Amino acid sequence: MNDNSYDTLSEALNGLKKRGYTEDFNLKGDCIECPNLKLELKPEEFKVDEVHRFEGMSYPGDNSVVYALSSKDQNVKGVLVDAYGDYADAITPELAQKLRG
Repeated sequence: MNDNSYDTLSEALNGLKKRGYTEDFNLKGDCIECPNLKLELKPEEFKVDEVHRFEGMSYPGDNSVVYALSSKDQNVKGVLVDAYGDYADAITPELAQKLRG
């Protein structure tokens, strides 16, 4: 899905920002939101361009994932950071499926 690999979460966030993924997205039930732009995108309105997973060194619960996302119409690119599987109960099946790819 991508040609870039990162060793740490901060390295991934910095690398993605340099490549234009400048907005921060949050999960919100049936969509992702960009509070900075007051924008909400349903699963059909964005693409998952890259996924980067990181495992905690000392504690398995520290696992995280970074999604590089882009909107299909608004030309917005940003990142969503989440812990593995934390979203499973908080979002719709459609949004979970979109993120799992």
